[in-house]
Amino acid sequence: MLTINQLNQIEDEMQKRMLWQTTPPKADAFLSQEPFAIDTMEALEWLQWIFIPRMRALIDAKTNLPQGFALHPYFEEALKEQDEVSQLLLLIKQLDDLSSPTK
Repeated sequence: MLTINQLNQIEDEMQKRMLWQTTPPKADAFLSQEPFAIDTMEALEWLQWIFIPRMRALIDAKTNLPQGFALHPYFEEALKEQDEVSQLLLLIKQLDDLSSPTK
């Protein structure tokens, strides 16, 4: 099951690699209807400003979390030109694994 700890690990890794932004994208970037807000945000912006906050809010509200998502393939492709992101990709893969419905 997805926990705050996994989200914190991703945030920590992004900060360690200086990929964590201090300024959010413009407000209209959040209005995207596309998956991963691909038309208005970079992959890591979406992760930081949309995915992580939404997951934290759902966890805090003790509500059902989405299951069976697959972020890793998108991030593997989106970050293929970046150096030193293997640990971040591993953490994202672990997040995917944790979202798998239990059998």
